[in-house]
Amino acid sequence: MPARFTTVDDATIGALLRAFYGRARLDPVLGPVFEGAVEDWEGHFETLTRFWSSAMLGSGRYKGDALAVHRAQPIRPEHFDLWLGYWSQTARALFAPELAALFEAKAAGIGESLKLGLFFRP
Repeated sequence: MPARFTTVDDATIGALLRAFYGRARLDPVLGPVFEGAVEDWEGHFETLTRFWSSAMLGSGRYKGDALAVHRAQPIRPEHFDLWLGYWSQTARALFAPELAALFEAKAAGIGESLKLGLFFRP
């Protein structure tokens, strides 16, 4: 088994994001949503690195409104299970088990929060 990341920093977050989107963009359901939403992938990776740095490390570097960004997209509730599945697979492949579990738990909470904001709290 290849060595897995044992730290969370911008470099390992970036590796996770690139691997995750490499998988998710190929999905016949999620791929078109991502491709329709993102014009500048490098800029998107920078923004998401700040987001996940804030989420995982408490860095406070993300200053955007994730709910507003997602509200503008053609997202359906069932997309979240797909998203979380790819996220979990990727985190488990790249990180030591305890860190992968932290990424999975954080993503599950973020997903639930977004679902509530998008579909259950107009």
